[in-house]
Amino acid sequence: MSENVYLFIPNIIGYGRIVLALISFYYMPFDHVTATWTYLLSGLLDAVDGHAARYFGQSSKFGAMLDQLTDRSATMCLLVVLSYFYPRYMFWFQLSMIIDIVCHWMHLHSSTMKGSSSHKAIDLSGNPVLRLYYTSRPVLFVMCAGNELFYAMLYLLHFTSGPTILFIGLWKLICILCAPISLAKTAISLIHLYAASENIVAIDVAERRAAKAE
Repeated sequence: MSENVYLFIPNIIGYGRIVLALISFYYMPFDHVTATWTYLLSGLLDAVDGHAARYFGQSSKFGAMLDQLTDRSATMCLLVVLSYFYPRYMFWFQLSMIIDIVCHWMHLHSSTMKGSSSHKAIDLSGNPVLRLYYTSRPVLFVMCAGNELFYAMLYLLHFTSGPTILFIGLWKLICILCAPISLAKTAISLIHLYAASENIVAIDVAERRAAKAE
């Protein structure tokens, strides 16, 4: 009897992430409390579905793609709202969206071309920054969480500065602390793009060489 990949536990968690994200998108323009907790809960479940996949032995290409698309779509939709709230900085939010989508797309497809089962299954002899990023779970968590918190705090600051701690609003404090992490995450995405481009060009060269040899 064949397995139903659609009903794998991590994939069901993934569907829950999508529902929470959609609820967040709906409330973002006018209800920051509901929008924030549903958005962050959807993000936290990203870690849960990965652990579930490993625990139940239910890793799948469909689940990996679902996870990747949910992450990219959630961040992009939040950036769209930030562009609306902070029109003066719209270009930078647009640039961030471009970098996020293009770099991850290129990296995912270069991994597929090389035969990796996941975009995280990189060649450990490759770029040292990506090797640290994908093999150290604490580093991966801090980078991803810090990046999401930076944008989430920018969103909250449009409505409120939050409780005051040491003469500064909590949301502003978290935003300032997470800003360097977000910039570092962007730099890593650009390294993704460079490494992926190098891999794809190497595949092109090898295929052209093989075609000429026939």
